[in-house]
Amino acid sequence: MSVRATARIVAAPDGRGGGTSLPVLESAGPLALRRTRAGNGHGARVTVVGAMSAPLGGDRLAIEAGVQDGARLTVDAAAATVALPGRSAEPASYTIELTVGEGAELRWLPEQLVSVRGSVLRTHTRIRLAPTARLVLREEQVLGRHAEEPGTLTSRITVHRDGRPLLDQETSYGPGAPGGWDGPAVLGGHRAVGQLLLVDPAFAERRPETRLLGPTAVLAPLAGPAVLVTATAPDARLLRRVLDEALDAYDEEPDAHRVTRG
Repeated sequence: MSVRATARIVAAPDGRGGGTSLPVLESAGPLALRRTRAGNGHGARVTVVGAMSAPLGGDRLAIEAGVQDGARLTVDAAAATVALPGRSAEPASYTIELTVGEGAELRWLPEQLVSVRGSVLRTHTRIRLAPTARLVLREEQVLGRHAEEPGTLTSRITVHRDGRPLLDQETSYGPGAPGGWDGPAVLGGHRAVGQLLLVDPAFAERRPETRLLGPTAVLAPLAGPAVLVTATAPDARLLRRVLDEALDAYDEEPDAHRVTRG
């Protein structure tokens, strides 16, 4: 039997001088939400804990997270999300709805999504940002387990800032995906792919220049105060290393210009 579940998070200023509270923290189905200790001064922290095997074929899972004006929230995960084949022939879906208010910050840092052979999953991350909002979003996909062909995975991310489109991107991998997804112009035989999206008003003062971060990773500015790091790698460990280095560079300096360093 397919699962329908939507988990919800709301982060708000705690009214005590800069802290963040969680007035809404609603788990649902396999999506168990736990408040965990925040680090690095990034306000409240929530960890997504998988309570059962999901998503399976036909499942409809969603997480909605809202960060109110002035609040700061980090969302991470206790383990990878594994897309598995199920009894239903229908594809599974996993939808993420994120809203970040004025002067607020959201760091969305889940673990990898693993596409298992025979699975069919469609994901869509929709993000709405206020003009002064800050966003750190990491997305990592592993196509198949060790020595295994991947399932079918379609992933879309749409970002609007101040009501205007900032990013609209869709990728498809595995059986049934458009031809060439594993060719030299896309993955080149690699099985781990990911990106790091950084949105910060400080980028409006100086647009970072496009540059390589390695043989299969690139940093590129978007048409707005944002930077997108895109990378492929032979495995999840190497992919994470590239994205972590870019995120560490962003965190180390007092303003967003830090990621423009060579």
